[in-house]
Amino acid sequence: MTEPTPNGPAGGGPGRNGRLTEGQFRELYERLRAMPEWGARDRRGALNFITPDVVAAACRDVALGRSVSLAAPIEDRAGPDNPQPASHQMNTGQDVAPAARGLAFAADRFAMNIHGDADSHLDALCHVIYDGHLYNGVDARVITSGGAQAESVATAADGIVGRGVLLDIPRLRGLPWLEPGEHVTADDLASAEAAQRVRVGRGDLLFVRVGHRRRKNEVGAWDVTASRAGLHPTALEFVAEREVAVLGSDSNSDTEPSAADGTDFPVHVLAINALGVHLLDYLQFEDLVPLCEAADRWSFLCVVAPLRIPGGTGSPVNPIAVL
Repeated sequence: MTEPTPNGPAGGGPGRNGRLTEGQFRELYERLRAMPEWGARDRRGALNFITPDVVAAACRDVALGRSVSLAAPIEDRAGPDNPQPASHQMNTGQDVAPAARGLAFAADRFAMNIHGDADSHLDALCHVIYDGHLYNGVDARVITSGGAQAESVATAADGIVGRGVLLDIPRLRGLPWLEPGEHVTADDLASAEAAQRVRVGRGDLLFVRVGHRRRKNEVGAWDVTASRAGLHPTALEFVAEREVAVLGSDSNSDTEPSAADGTDFPVHVLAINALGVHLLDYLQFEDLVPLCEAADRWSFLCVVAPLRIPGGTGSPVNPIAVL
């Protein structure tokens, strides 16, 4: 495992075990929070980096015309990582032979916990409350029983379209996956860039593979609330400096146990609340990696279309990569 680099918050870098003290984390939070320059009234966050020119350039980057999903199949059975599985039931058409002539319909209904630990989903900017506020200082009382009155998933109602970049950390380390509890550092991200001959830039959708899905498929599900691989909080300095628009992972981006004293989900706090970066959690890259390897390219057009849920704190998603 690569140790976090000692160039962290001004109060000193992470300790030898990679942990940040509460004071170090708050210094990092305040520094990152001061970086966005969109103004006090902004509610879009890092999506502002995705300009029409950025979208047009991403579309021109398509060479193979191959599309692949970055979402995992929705799970409707309980498991160690999925105590509240999605519910899918047939309303009509099941167990009944349709009439030999004339019209018939099959219909169903679906419900899910959007922010579970198994299904692919988008976190809206209203998802993370820290010190009583949402991104850009919005009072958390805008979250009501009727939904979020600001920074909801409606912010991305027209979809998120841009250049996706996949950085494969297990591939960098010559491993099938990272073990639960291991960190991805800023140095890891930069090293993966060099190894894959790609560079993350302004307005990109950055996807970081830790191998969570492959491990789950081969070893079986486990309690990810107790242990999972993810980004070290200081890796968000890389995200901020490169002006990344969206961050996604095949885990939920946060290492467990937390690497920051006094704060659970520090990467969620830094990405969503400090930087205004939407997160994509629990994706799968096992279908994308072979295409990237065959084409020897790790960037692609990416289209994310969240559901238009009024006041929603997130949405199930099926991101599509087009090479």
